[in-house]
Amino acid sequence: MKIVEVGPRDGLQNEAVAVALDAKVRLIEELVEAGVRHVECGSFVSPKWVPQMADTSSVFAKIRRVAGVSYSALVPNLQGLAEAARCGVEEIAVFASASETFSQRNINCGIEESLNRLRVVVAEAKKHGMKVRGYVSCVLGCPYEGEIHLGSVLRVAAILVDIGCYEVSLGDTIGVGTPRKAEEMLRFLSQGVPVKQLAVHFHDTWGQALANILASLEIGIETIDSSVAGLGGCPYAKGASGNVATEDVVYMLDGLGVEAGIDLEKLAAAGRHIMHVLGRPSASKAALALAALKEK
Repeated sequence: MKIVEVGPRDGLQNEAVAVALDAKVRLIEELVEAGVRHVECGSFVSPKWVPQMADTSSVFAKIRRVAGVSYSALVPNLQGLAEAARCGVEEIAVFASASETFSQRNINCGIEESLNRLRVVVAEAKKHGMKVRGYVSCVLGCPYEGEIHLGSVLRVAAILVDIGCYEVSLGDTIGVGTPRKAEEMLRFLSQGVPVKQLAVHFHDTWGQALANILASLEIGIETIDSSVAGLGGCPYAKGASGNVATEDVVYMLDGLGVEAGIDLEKLAAAGRHIMHVLGRPSASKAALALAALKEK
């Protein structure tokens, strides 16, 4: 089972208090020490729009890179791609939305225009020898449009694969999905995109993330996005809580006998350290349970 850790990027990007460079570097290195092999370390976006990610170049310059670990970054445009290339980034992520309104509110352009932009970015990334991963947001619901037609999700995901993304992560941006809806979506999408090229990215707003992941595993999904300590949210989706906690995912997978290759205690320690920096407790139930056991 492949876990893509998005805490250092998706988890931290909307934090109001600036997180120091050293804290970000420590988080990434502790995640890798725990056994995480796919870490999204930051994003090369305008600091005007995402101030927390302004030091992504410095993060890549300072982390100790371990062989066999993918250190990726989100890239929205050619300018960001050029900076990623300068930093020696070998894998990038690009994003689109299945919701027209969300796309307009999030990146100030519609779905079609965003995909046209991404064609250029992905083609250029390929010239640099980079792997490219795609994201589709609002796959199970939109804060503006409500339920999203699965045909729109399939179309965007299929285009991302067609333009060169080796994998497409399906984001339940506002966390409204349920296991049955997740299963229906994945079965529908598998008509046009191989399940092996799909990943799931669930937020836990309604407490359904782990159940949705379990339903996804039964369909054949082998890649899960998660965020240490449950960090994250969405600034364009009011009330949306963080991504599913990596600790909780690992605990569930261990219980299922599914190998993720991650040390739960070391992972929880990484979560505790970053939450201490942020000044609040972890959102991971597994991490809190581990801490309670240690206190006995």
